[in-house]
Amino acid sequence: MSNWGRTNTDDQSIHYCFPNNNLSCSRSIRPEVEYIIVYIFVAVTSVITVFLNLLVIISISHFKQLHTPTNVLILSLAVADLISGLILMPVQGMKLIEPCWYFGEIFCSIFPLILYVVVTAALGNMIIISVDRYIAVNDPLRYPMKVTNNRAIVSIVVNWLFSFIYIVFLLYEIILYPERNHTCIGECILSINLDNKILDAFVCLVAPCCIIIPLNVKICFVANYQAKHFNSVTDKKIKSEQKAARTLGIVVLVYLLCWMPCYLTSLSVGHTKNDYLIINVMDWIICLNSCMNPLIYAIFYRWFRLSAKYILTLKIFEPSSAYVNIMQM
Repeated sequence: MSNWGRTNTDDQSIHYCFPNNNLSCSRSIRPEVEYIIVYIFVAVTSVITVFLNLLVIISISHFKQLHTPTNVLILSLAVADLISGLILMPVQGMKLIEPCWYFGEIFCSIFPLILYVVVTAALGNMIIISVDRYIAVNDPLRYPMKVTNNRAIVSIVVNWLFSFIYIVFLLYEIILYPERNHTCIGECILSINLDNKILDAFVCLVAPCCIIIPLNVKICFVANYQAKHFNSVTDKKIKSEQKAARTLGIVVLVYLLCWMPCYLTSLSVGHTKNDYLIINVMDWIICLNSCMNPLIYAIFYRWFRLSAKYILTLKIFEPSSAYVNIMQM
């Protein structure tokens, strides 16, 4: 008990997370400029993430023309990204610079659940989006019959339910007995045993990659084939599906590039202080991906730029604004 909370702080003075508690963790004082830079970066990134994803959610929800199966899937992804910007990014950003946990033991148990349910649901959305784009590009004429809004909604509900049940199964011991991973008061560390890490790596890394990568490679081949054979034919539907496939393919690729280092790191690092910092950085990169998705939409989707302009100029409050032909503005 007498050694709880003691760390090697070298030449830095020792302070405690809770000075009036003998079991408090110790904390090293960093230069004030580090706190200022990190907190400003985290705050700005979180606000931008929330703002951009709100634009996506309002756009797809408001304009009737955007009520398509693909956009319903994008809406689900934007909801996950919005939660990330509101909750995950601020807390995860704080963990990068602040060694103490001030939010209590209950939230220490709940936060990993929220974090991994959201990122797992986002991954599930990526898989569904890849399947959706594969069908749209591979069989564009029968796509409206195969993929409907109702089927997209059902797939989204199943995805979120699976993500919640899976993460509860994976973290149930941590949720029920959070004190087992704490050596002092003011500490909040997520420690998963090796068996669960391997299971999680298979479910959330190997299996999705085996689905997503072949589908997107196939989409590229089919899109290129169609581009060669439809150059002389004006088929706006096929060209539109090809553009959507390329854009969402970029979204999926960027997500995997943010996701894979986290899992590879979690399997290779140990349980030292520096290792936990690396894991926190990897988790932050996953959260940061939530800001990238709407930026990709802004670059490649004209409808998003136009709908954002419509929203920011408050024209959505005009009568019948929901029925504006946003695709032709």
